[in-house]
Amino acid sequence: MHKKLISYIKPLLMPLIAVALIFSLTLGHAPDALAARAGGGRIGGGSFRAPMPSRTYSAPRTYAPGGGYYPGGGGIGLPFVFPPFFLWGGGGSLFTVLIFFAVASFLVQAFRRTRESGELGGYDAVSNPTLSVAKVQVGLLADARELQADLNKLALSADTSTPAGLSQVLQETTLALLRHPEYWTQASVGVEQARLASAEAEFNRLVLAERSKFSRETLSNVNSQLRQAPIDAVLVGSDGESALTNSPIADPGEYIVVTLLAATQGQLPLPKVNSTEDLRQALGILGGVSGDRLLALEILWTPQADGDVLTRDDLIAEYPNLKLI
Repeated sequence: MHKKLISYIKPLLMPLIAVALIFSLTLGHAPDALAARAGGGRIGGGSFRAPMPSRTYSAPRTYAPGGGYYPGGGGIGLPFVFPPFFLWGGGGSLFTVLIFFAVASFLVQAFRRTRESGELGGYDAVSNPTLSVAKVQVGLLADARELQADLNKLALSADTSTPAGLSQVLQETTLALLRHPEYWTQASVGVEQARLASAEAEFNRLVLAERSKFSRETLSNVNSQLRQAPIDAVLVGSDGESALTNSPIADPGEYIVVTLLAATQGQLPLPKVNSTEDLRQALGILGGVSGDRLLALEILWTPQADGDVLTRDDLIAEYPNLKLI
């Protein structure tokens, strides 16, 4: 009996051992994979709070017989809409006329409230406008170190608490990218349109998704709140040795990824990117957005510190939507 049981179990031992070995190797390399992610920089700010329309206008009151009045007016009043049957003695009574005015005033007020609540689109277009949420992502060869320096300087000096300052950040970032087309390798462009409330949620979701790809934020300037990691924390690797000495500055297998997230009023006609010319056009359109249309902006790039490295494997794992151009 025992021999038969062993004969049944023995063929299963080798697959079980192989699965256990793979599992242990995967767990053993998990910390290394997590440590390989590079830190990033971040510049951003803005607000989705839209100004409410003025409500100072007060409709005239229409006075009815006997000193009473019906608020809202709307062109309905005794001198103008007096029932013909009352004028010509058609059997009407004062009580019938008052009922007529009461019903008419109720209908006018109901129509006006319906418009103001947005059911007919009269008020909704102002209080809950349509916005565009755009994402432009560019992968570059790590030789574009000048681009990193430009973004670092911008983060240290930019005013991200005003629309004018955010507009300048957007222009300077797109300009820095346009100056280095020889380093472009991959790109991705997407635009979604949504109402105000859902657009804010989508924008925040995109920001969190991109920030989660960083091992840490080594430099950030958001709403003019400047934060910078200590130099020692940036330069020292996970093994306690200098990260600068462990990694070459411009290895051919290293990359830089820059992500631009923008929420704007109205439509933003960015083209689909299949070539460098498409990317050039998309950057030009995005960089040309005026400050009065720009509601929120996030510029994220990795690696930010000189000692951090973004390898080809990191690029494929963290940025699978990038397309070769």
